[in-house]
Amino acid sequence: VQLQASGGGLVQAGGSLRLSCAASGTTFSMATMGWYRQAPGKERELVATIANGRDANYADSVQDRFTVSKDNAKKMVYLQMNNLKPEDTAVYYCYHRAWSSARSYWGQGTQVTVSS
Repeated sequence: VQLQASGGGLVQAGGSLRLSCAASGTTFSMATMGWYRQAPGKERELVATIANGRDANYADSVQDRFTVSKDNAKKMVYLQMNNLKPEDTAVYYCYHRAWSSARSYWGQGTQVTVSS
């Protein structure tokens, strides 16, 4: 499985960004996809995951601001981030886990920096 994330950048507080992740080497429709993030000096934490398109799961800190979506035909997963806050600053990692496997895969990470 290979995951290629893009879309990070620098944005002011209150702004928006959209992250994208392209997957290959996977039966994408039968996998849970999503995003984790890791801020400096902190552990990696869940941001959002999605399995079949109707069961998105969010961290409390991003609920109602972020939206995760999955396009099985394109093998893409997206994270729309609105009303960004400085505490959202982190490296964001695309995540994959096939339903038939306990193994997780991670992309290379994309930096999101929110200035106050």
